Amino acid sequence: MEHVNQRKNSGTATSATPVRRQTGGRRGTTTASAVSERRDHLVKLAAELFARKGFQATTVRQIAEEAGILSGSLYHHFDSKEAIVDEVLRTFLEDLIARYRAALHTDGDPRAVLSEMVRIGFGTLELHRAAITVMQNDWSYLRSLPDNRFDYLVKAEDEVERMWIEQIKRGQAVGQVRGDVDPKLTYRMIRDTIWVAVRWFRPGGRLNTAGLAEHYVKVLFDGLATGDRTSQQA
Repeated sequence: MEHVNQRKNSGTATSATPVRRQTGGRRGTTTASAVSERRDHLVKLAAELFARKGFQATTVRQIAEEAGILSGSLYHHFDSKEAIVDEVLRTFLEDLIARYRAALHTDGDPRAVLSEMVRIGFGTLELHRAAITVMQNDWSYLRSLPDNRFDYLVKAEDEVERMWIEQIKRGQAVGQVRGDVDPKLTYRMIRDTIWVAVRWFRPGGRLNTAGLAEHYVKVLFDGLATGDRTSQQA
């Protein structure tokens, strides 16, 4: 086709040649977009199966059947079941960590930053529900797979823990967080509260994720007890 265009351009320029080039570009873009959408659709279907049945129990054939395709067709997009769950988990962790980093780079005081991190955590319950469920149920199995393929799970967890602990310590330094609490233990209690909520939280209930986060922030910083804490401890 390029040789044809060159021959045409050697004489008087015509409008037909650039029109054909543009159409081909649009067709190529449309095809690439369709492939990407198909791939994303397969990832979402597989993620739901992993969350519902467990990663180990889910087969490639079941994923293909859910998508209405043959098993062989699935391998045009992914070379293995592990490659699919890899994409599910990486997408979640990259999004979560990017949001946490953005919160840390604001000018907010420690309490404001910690509150925003709580909101971010609860905010993932709908968008990344399947990924969070897989991490809870299949963490040990994925970490046991050969070639250290899922070592990044531990690295991501360590980075998230570091960010939380630094903010808790920062809050202690300025008097916004009690100095007699252990930062690491406090983080783990917060983490477990957020992620375990994926087991019982259902969209469309009395509270959405934003309302759930605000309720937790209130309990986290103001506690359950009323009145003067000093007089109650006496």
